[in-house]
Amino acid sequence: MNDTDKTRADEPAPAVSLLRFRLNGADVSVAVEDHRTLLEVLRYGLDLTGTKQGCDEGECGACTVLLDDKPVLSCCTLAAQVEGRDVRTVEALAEREAAALLDAFDRHDAAQCGFCTPGVLMSAEALLMDTRRAVTMPEAAQALSGNLCRCTGYTKILHAVVDASERLAEEDAEHGAAS
Repeated sequence: MNDTDKTRADEPAPAVSLLRFRLNGADVSVAVEDHRTLLEVLRYGLDLTGTKQGCDEGECGACTVLLDDKPVLSCCTLAAQVEGRDVRTVEALAEREAAALLDAFDRHDAAQCGFCTPGVLMSAEALLMDTRRAVTMPEAAQALSGNLCRCTGYTKILHAVVDASERLAEEDAEHGAAS
């Protein structure tokens, strides 16, 4: 328990609401204190620790998740904002885009300490879902500009994202030609 969790005896208890949303493809209902962030609900309420708690100020991107398929910083998103919406975390990376992305990260040795990796993967997945084509290095760099990494220098990460986008574009072309 940290200092923000403590309430003095003379203070009213925080308001609690039942929050309903879709999480990684499943409907979820969870009781949440109204002042909690999405990051706190994911990590400490639902034990989804893949979403990392970094700066708590929206500067590092380690807490990036997808909200209605768009990357958001879960440390800066009140949990109440996801009511009735779709949230995807790094734990959900089992789809075609993610498989290509994870494979590319492995082939390019794009992760080192791994702390930033979940947020980077979620930002990259959003780019791949949005473009549905091969992306350029500058496009990948722009999409990942909100994700800080202290270990890699970004080059291997960017190469992995471009590689994954090229493979997905080839697969889409093959599936389109086969139809």
